[in-house]
Amino acid sequence: MVQYLVAEAKSAEPVSPATVTLRLEALAHPVRLRLLRTLARGPHTTGELAHAWELSPPEVSRHLAVLRRAGLLTTRRHGRYVRYTLNLPDLRTLGADLLAAVLR
Repeated sequence: MVQYLVAEAKSAEPVSPATVTLRLEALAHPVRLRLLRTLARGPHTTGELAHAWELSPPEVSRHLAVLRRAGLLTTRRHGRYVRYTLNLPDLRTLGADLLAAVLR
């Protein structure tokens, strides 16, 4: 049997415990989870999300701001509209980031 060592992927800088806490707090609200589920299907504007969930645009905007501050969303401006998209790389590593923060 011949075995070859596989190089480990270079890990990114560890996420701070404060960032992990901010992200978990952002995910703790049921409306924000619903918004994320919709955004998982593709980019949406505040108005589209408000219409989909029968919420007011200012309420959706406040929730999106929390998710964006937590680094869970990215934005792209299209004319006068802002389209929100999930930050998939950071969402995918949240579990590992949490474990790393606990084990530090």
